[in-house]
Amino acid sequence: MRLTSKGQVTIPQEIREKLGLHPGTEVEFDIVDDTVRIRRAESQDERRRRIRAWIDRVRGSAKNTRVQLTTDEIMALTRGED
Repeated sequence: MRLTSKGQVTIPQEIREKLGLHPGTEVEFDIVDDTVRIRRAESQDERRRRIRAWIDRVRGSAKNTRVQLTTDEIMALTRGED
């Protein structure tokens, strides 16, 4: 496969069909080490559901730790202060 002068490349039909990529489909590119990955972009609704699920999973998890820190101590740690 050859890259055009505009940086474009044709995604083979077999791959487009397998991923369900149709004209107008939004895609995202990820760089992993020296590899480029292409995937269908999440819709805003999908992204919101995924974030909400993560928030629901971690909500209250800091209460279950053995180490009790004050807000000032946590802020100092995030700032790299001793």
